[in-house]
Amino acid sequence: MANLTPELARYRDEARELAAGYGLDFYEVIFELVDYDELNMIAAYGGFPTRYPHWRFGMEYEQLSKSYAYGLSKIYELVINNDPCYAYLMRSNSLTDQKLVMAHVYGHCDFFKNNMWFAKTPRKMMDIMANHGTAIRRYMDRFGQSTVEDFIDQVNSIDNLIDIYSPFIQREPKPPSRPLIEEDEQPPRAHRIPASEYMDRYINPRSRVDQAATVRPPVRQSSEPTRDVLKFLLEKAPLDTWQQDVMAMLRDEAYYFAPQGMTKIMNEGWAVFWHSRIMTHHMLDASEVVNYADAHAGTLFTQPGQINPYKMGVELFRHIEHRWDRGQFGIEYQRCDDARLRREWNTEAGRGKEKVFEVRRIYNDVSFIDEFVTPEFAEDQKLYVYGVDQATGQLEIVDRDYTKVKKGLLDALTNFGNPIIRVADDNYRNRGELYLRHEWVARDLEFEAALRTLRSLYAMWKRPVHIETREGGHPRLLSFDGTDAVMKEVSSSTGNDVEVVGSDAS
Repeated sequence: MANLTPELARYRDEARELAAGYGLDFYEVIFELVDYDELNMIAAYGGFPTRYPHWRFGMEYEQLSKSYAYGLSKIYELVINNDPCYAYLMRSNSLTDQKLVMAHVYGHCDFFKNNMWFAKTPRKMMDIMANHGTAIRRYMDRFGQSTVEDFIDQVNSIDNLIDIYSPFIQREPKPPSRPLIEEDEQPPRAHRIPASEYMDRYINPRSRVDQAATVRPPVRQSSEPTRDVLKFLLEKAPLDTWQQDVMAMLRDEAYYFAPQGMTKIMNEGWAVFWHSRIMTHHMLDASEVVNYADAHAGTLFTQPGQINPYKMGVELFRHIEHRWDRGQFGIEYQRCDDARLRREWNTEAGRGKEKVFEVRRIYNDVSFIDEFVTPEFAEDQKLYVYGVDQATGQLEIVDRDYTKVKKGLLDALTNFGNPIIRVADDNYRNRGELYLRHEWVARDLEFEAALRTLRSLYAMWKRPVHIETREGGHPRLLSFDGTDAVMKEVSSSTGNDVEVVGSDAS
């Protein structure tokens, strides 16, 4: 249960009532007071103190602790998408900070519950993470900590090779109503015990349900390229049962965290939008104005040439509310090409609140930026292309074309800025080799990063792996056979070699 002081509990109740009064809808929120080192530890685990043990969490804790000790950063709050939501408050924060954070948290919790991109995330992730931690600790006890950690490292290095849209799209045909083989040819399968989704893996383990789980299925060419590389490996790579289980757990976690990456600007902007309104209209005492302004300004501070998701998000929500309150939308407004008339346009439509709640429900960062970053917004927020003057060393505006800034934002936000890679063939040249294809969009792969990915894939596939890409617009094929990495020029997407243009030993 929460360990808030009576004073903080009173302000929590006030913030909850005010948020609900504005129309926010959220799960129950459990606030916990923790010291700075406890908060750093929880943050290092991604908000889940019961996660599996791994060396990278220790490294992240050290980084957070030193950053806090040197005054470089400070965590004000941490909130978890769960039902109930868990939120952690730093004990050393001032009362003003705690009130601000609680109002901020209710904005996040409303977003978690109502934004459609979170609709497929499990709402009992705190329990699921604890189960994952328990299972992985058992595997470490059985197979050795270093063995399991090494495999986790391999999976973590490719955990961005998932299809972030797959929870909402049925990409594969439904299974046939009749079995593909006769009943007497099917391998014996144990009866499945009814269980909830997140407990099924433990109640019906693969070793019990399917004795052939560790046997690699026959190699065959994929019918169509698949973007969910982790799922492909889970189904077809020659993995041991415990490796399949660990990969399945880490894949589930990757899909849980994906919507947070897809909505970072919106989520933070929505929370700032409501904490600023609740604080300035209701909860802020006159004696706290300076402290609040200092904390709020620090959150929104943005250097020229950089993007602060808090600032970008809240200003876009305010811009949308302002436009829809004044009726600055529709065909007539879009046809108006007079800048002065557009700025003064006001039909008193009063639909701002309705619109921001609609946007909160159905958009992600890419669609949010694409639709609502207008020329007027770009001008107000000074979204220009900046560069350094070689003569003076000062930052200056290089280009005022906001579409270039917008395109750069969309490029960085699409697939979190990661390259889109698909499995195209799992029997390349009839040798059982893995062939992937990079969707090249005027940005080359980073060779070292691509090579690390191929090494991890080779460790799981146990046969040579290849990735088709482009370099400067020219077709290239990067291959790794377990020893050497070779870059070849290819004539087309078929992977036909033309010449070797580069080689790098692993």
